[in-house]
Amino acid sequence: MFSKILIANRGEIACRVVRTARRMGIATVAVYSDADARSPHVAMADEAVRLGPPPAGESYLRSDLILLAAQETGAEAIHPGYGFLSERESFARACAEAGIAFIGPPPEAIAAMGDKIESKKLAREAGVSVVPGFVGEIDSTDHAVEIAGGIGYPVMMKASAGGGGKGMRLAWSEKDVREGFEATKREGLASFGDDRVFIEKFVESPRHIEIQLLGDRHGNIVYLNERECSIQRRHQKVVEEAPSPFVDPEMRRAMGEQAVALARAVGYYSAGTVELIVGADKSFYFLEMNTRLQVEHPVTEMITGLDLVEQMIRVAAGEKLGFGQEEIGIKGWSIENRVYAEDPYRGFLPSTGRLVRYRSPSPKGERDTKVRVDDGVEEGGEVSMFYDPMIAKLITWAPTREAAIDVQIAALDRFEIEGLGHNVDFLSAIMQHPRFRAGDITTGFIAEEYPEGFAGAPASDALIRKLAAIAIVVDLEQSFRQSEIDGQLSGRPSLSTRRVLTIGDARFEASVEGYEGGLLVNLDDNEPPLDIVTRWKPGQRLIWAMIDDEPITAQVRRVVSGWRLTARGATREVRVLPEHIAALTAHMIEKTPPDMSRFLICPMPGLVTALHVGEGDKVEAGQPLAVVEAMKMENILRAEKAGTVAKVLTAPGESLQTDQVILEFETSG
Repeated sequence: MFSKILIANRGEIACRVVRTARRMGIATVAVYSDADARSPHVAMADEAVRLGPPPAGESYLRSDLILLAAQETGAEAIHPGYGFLSERESFARACAEAGIAFIGPPPEAIAAMGDKIESKKLAREAGVSVVPGFVGEIDSTDHAVEIAGGIGYPVMMKASAGGGGKGMRLAWSEKDVREGFEATKREGLASFGDDRVFIEKFVESPRHIEIQLLGDRHGNIVYLNERECSIQRRHQKVVEEAPSPFVDPEMRRAMGEQAVALARAVGYYSAGTVELIVGADKSFYFLEMNTRLQVEHPVTEMITGLDLVEQMIRVAAGEKLGFGQEEIGIKGWSIENRVYAEDPYRGFLPSTGRLVRYRSPSPKGERDTKVRVDDGVEEGGEVSMFYDPMIAKLITWAPTREAAIDVQIAALDRFEIEGLGHNVDFLSAIMQHPRFRAGDITTGFIAEEYPEGFAGAPASDALIRKLAAIAIVVDLEQSFRQSEIDGQLSGRPSLSTRRVLTIGDARFEASVEGYEGGLLVNLDDNEPPLDIVTRWKPGQRLIWAMIDDEPITAQVRRVVSGWRLTARGATREVRVLPEHIAALTAHMIEKTPPDMSRFLICPMPGLVTALHVGEGDKVEAGQPLAVVEAMKMENILRAEKAGTVAKVLTAPGESLQTDQVILEFETSG
């Protein structure tokens, strides 16, 4: 076994590898860019080596610097994590030439599966079902149109070296191909240094299901069941679970055996994943093989009891697998949510900046459940524009799928993130969605269920009543605290237990009665009073309560005239006023927000790569106006209505901040 390994990665996965290596008694070496000098993975490792400036091309993608760091620190092996160099055949070969073990598959297997065009040919030869498509070189946009027409719409255009949802475009018509083919090539070149594109049939109402493989250098290969990864946005996975609610034992065996056959055909060992597209009729087709550890590997670990990082290290050290296919079972159910730095309320635009506050849920489950948080950030740290915007992965386990979902909802309520936009509310909304809970999911779930975007999870009448009860309890507790302050000019504040509450369209005239150990909140709405037990004190940002013997957690913030409560996938302001003040609110003048419709505003931090209009140009609704690149993705900004451009306030090549004005239009009339 190795005595020291270097981790050629950053963030969450680097921390993940350090934890396993430490448990195995292996020393670790971290590498970092200038942007990550104070990151948790650097502090966790036994040693750390600087690579260079923040851009990945000058740091984490510099294989020469990483190999030098391994040699200088005496590391005997390198774990590449995922992303960056993890699927670079050249890096695996360079490790071998330097006499350093690569904790991953052989270079030949990486090469065979890394090219999506060649991998499909190999899969077909190995007897694996493959999606109909064109797997040769595409010369031009006209050639792409011809191919797409021959396959039959809809089709998917993909960068050959792509991954992580980048370099992919769905085309429903010739117009879509002509608009998207060149953009797909550019994204492939920018992200992967390869502008080749292939086209394949798009399976409608599809599921994305993948098989986890594990092999050793002695010819043993097993499959560790499947993961359901159908909840995606822009082809980027958001929710993963194991097992899949759609797969039966016979289907699992068929998919697993085909995946093993493909791995055996290329001499595969270490951890790897065969991704499949699955139709409503349970037909399945090979998409690609990821020759590395997957982001979503924890759900497989939770249902099998295996540590995949440990297994990768043992395989790289030459050990045989300590188990066979028949010994791999399925225990319970596990779900993973990816917490991203993106704003679902603004079209999921990337959000970068400092984590002013970061508190993750306690890794403690209730009633035979488990909560696990894999992260690589800390309070005060920065989510940089240079790297993936994932903040953390929340993984839960329970004996049943429904229980694992409920543990997710409760844990998401306990995430505290301030300083940038995040998708916690959106994840909670998915977990509560009846269609998701029923297991009726496809890769189109998000587009179908949120066609107009996300505006917060809907709340039942029961939840609104609970939030109202929480609001009056915290308001009264705050009043009691204020009453203890000495030297008040107007005497002690009123300690009346009656309040008027407004939350959304609901209005309550509420009162509270105390009893030994709890409170009864009467909302005066012809419903029985709510029995609430809590130990919340002013200043605490989370309130945990039992309401009618059911637990609920909410984040609490003081605002003018009330409280802001975040729970169950939405933030709601509860206006809480004494009765005599509430009667005066009808005389208040409402403020009208300014009209911003005459501006084209940059919706995210990014780089202007193109401007399609100039001053004096007339535009029509839907017309492309500008292109802003963020996180290596091109975002086309279009006109919302017809008008005339009055001013152009930026130029290609300029970096913009969120809400910065790009264009101003002439005012009508």
